[in-house]
Amino acid sequence: MPTIQLSTTAPARLMNEPDVRFLLVPLPTFNMLPFGSFLDKLRFSADDEDFSQQKYCAWDVAGVSEGEVVSSSGVQLSIPLSFKHVDLEQYDYVVVFGGRSASEMIAMAPLYKAFFKQAAARGATLVAVDNASFMLAELGLFAGCEVAVHWRHQQEFETAFPTLKACSDQLYCLEGRRISCVGGSAVIELAIELLAQKCGRERALKGLADMLVDETRNRQHYLKSLGQGGHQVHRHNRHVSRAISLMRQNLSVSLSIEALAQQLGLSRRQLDRVFKIELATSPREYWAAMRMAHAHWRLQNSFFSLSDIANEVSFSDVSYFCKVFKKHFGYSPVQSKKEYKVNWKST
Repeated sequence: MPTIQLSTTAPARLMNEPDVRFLLVPLPTFNMLPFGSFLDKLRFSADDEDFSQQKYCAWDVAGVSEGEVVSSSGVQLSIPLSFKHVDLEQYDYVVVFGGRSASEMIAMAPLYKAFFKQAAARGATLVAVDNASFMLAELGLFAGCEVAVHWRHQQEFETAFPTLKACSDQLYCLEGRRISCVGGSAVIELAIELLAQKCGRERALKGLADMLVDETRNRQHYLKSLGQGGHQVHRHNRHVSRAISLMRQNLSVSLSIEALAQQLGLSRRQLDRVFKIELATSPREYWAAMRMAHAHWRLQNSFFSLSDIANEVSFSDVSYFCKVFKKHFGYSPVQSKKEYKVNWKST
């Protein structure tokens, strides 16, 4: 596997006295897109030109031990600094990049508990990117906070942490010394926000043209592609886009189509009509297919029980859920999970 080497530059940081310091912690199976995007935004804002000098902001990459951590794409990242050699007093932010499986993040939490608890006690701001929010929530470090969660994992997060409020309609949440980000390219906006607070807005925006980013999004930015749901929805039909967004937010709620239409200011008949025109299906059929797609994905990407997953898609009766699932896909939920495990082990 290819390996990315990153060096630690602590001595240079002390000489340059940067305005802000970041400790980056990529967890096993971390996603490259948010990690690379966040790091490159820091790099462009770090000096006056494009020399990758850590002058105005500085960073290190650390992990449980020195060595390599493998990303979700199979690319290895070299970890030059182990936790036992980290001086937490040097850092303003500890940014944790989550892995592909939320369940694995929860299972791994004990391994990282002492370090993240110590970072919190030392006053560092903890930043959870992508599924890292599951780990910090499992460690009790998000108590009382709203947490930005990737839309694909919202129901999973709410099932695992029913006392926490999950927000999938925000790119990031700022809760004092606890920050969360949905991941993906949203980390660019998050990095700009954090840099602006310490280095000023002008420096925070530096390099966007080099990154081919035209403009920044606000934290409540609505992702238009979410309204498409795999279909080519015309962007001008706000009713369909908004309906799909509400469906996704209410996968676990037994909300009627009439109630959904009422929230949109439409009648049931009007909502049926626009769905037929745009998607050649009814709202009820579309929502049912969305729920089954979510359940199928969760079966193959989590260790949660059938009853938990059934509840996530508004089924209180597990046997009825299995019946509907088999009718939709042609095989049972148990068969789906077994088949995925066999295929995964054979790769």
